Amino acid sequence: MEAARTDEVQEGLPVAVTLEGAEICLLRHGDRFFAIDNLCTHAEASLAEGEQHGLIIECPRHGGQFNIETGAAVHYPAFAPVATYPVKVEDGVIYVALP
Repeated sequence: MEAARTDEVQEGLPVAVTLEGAEICLLRHGDRFFAIDNLCTHAEASLAEGEQHGLIIECPRHGGQFNIETGAAVHYPAFAPVATYPVKVEDGVIYVALP
């Protein structure tokens, strides 16, 4: 499913999109793009409003951190992972595969 254009997602500036009713956070690291659930599993804050540090996104509410590649929670108070979704980039368009 088409999510955004590559020039709309800059490294360090996560973008929230809604795809088929699901809130997704799009992120960029170098020339790679990632898609994860937008809601923090700890406090249900928007991860797209958080800070990205390389492959880590930090929740703006309590500082929980997640690996954007695997979805793993890597810093307290977050302990449950966020879902990740396959991403394909073609002709400057980011496509996200939802289950």
